[in-house]
Amino acid sequence: MTQVAFPRWPFSAFAFGDSPALANELAALVQAGRKTATASLPIEFVSEGLRLPAPGDLSIVTLADGAPVAIIELVEVRQIPFLRVDAAFAADEGEGDGSLRSWRTAHQAYFGRVCAPLGAEFEETTLVLCQRFRLVWTPEQPGR
Repeated sequence: MTQVAFPRWPFSAFAFGDSPALANELAALVQAGRKTATASLPIEFVSEGLRLPAPGDLSIVTLADGAPVAIIELVEVRQIPFLRVDAAFAADEGEGDGSLRSWRTAHQAYFGRVCAPLGAEFEETTLVLCQRFRLVWTPEQPGR
């Protein structure tokens, strides 16, 4: 008899970012193990009637075209004001040059784009969901 392990729920699938180029770039960073964290805004989930992410959640990371490239598991979720995000978290996101300054510049612009269609305004005190994850699977490492 073969046993099948069912994944823990909830299980989501998503592409990072807000453009095809960014989605593909960030997915590649996850696959390479350089990106082990991500940040989002609670308003993104609330506006869609979704619960906030929690440790143990599994997600399929996709390219912009929907092709799956990785499975990640959240290991830490903190909700803190934008200005309290620290250099260690910025480095774990693995984007740009890895500095806090670069992280703040890029994410301030990104979060502004996220808030605009939701009728919200991004401020430096806006709460951010800082999520760390571990890479569970990639096509290149099926036995991971």
